[in-house]
Amino acid sequence: KLFFTDYGNTAKVERCDMDGMNRTWIVDSKIEQPTALALDLINKYVYWVDIYLDSVEVVDYQGRKRHTIIKGRQIRHLCGLAVFENYLYTVDSDNLSILRINRYNGTDIQSLARLDSAKEIHVYQKRSQTAVRSHACKVDPYGMPGGCSHICLLSSNYKARTCRCRTGFILGSDGRSCK
Repeated sequence: KLFFTDYGNTAKVERCDMDGMNRTWIVDSKIEQPTALALDLINKYVYWVDIYLDSVEVVDYQGRKRHTIIKGRQIRHLCGLAVFENYLYTVDSDNLSILRINRYNGTDIQSLARLDSAKEIHVYQKRSQTAVRSHACKVDPYGMPGGCSHICLLSSNYKARTCRCRTGFILGSDGRSCK
């Protein structure tokens, strides 16, 4: 799945398949300007920062179990968001620092470091990556991902895929080759 935020006419948090199909709104009320988004891949939770409401909230992948982690002035200028173990990590763009926030109750806010400039944060750790089983976009014996000549996108599950073409090409009638 692909998760993303939108604060156009109707602010929302959405998800879709990697090929863009099955687009679903998972949060569309009591939300104004969702900017940063992070996933708990193990427990299947979506965290986001709403910079208009000065809040960090969480919901499960289906849009249920929503609650506010933290709200108020102390998190007024957050950008970027990452989840690792018991904490959320974010960048405070007002005082250029990395913050660590307890993701279960919003307490224990610590400034870990000051920065010259940053707008995004990522945590790279082997344990935070889920194991990948065989999937539909696996490279075939001819070196083509999922048998697609250009781009292979996973679809509704790991066994299904959609082929797409780079800009300037169109997908052939076989649904795999680009011309």
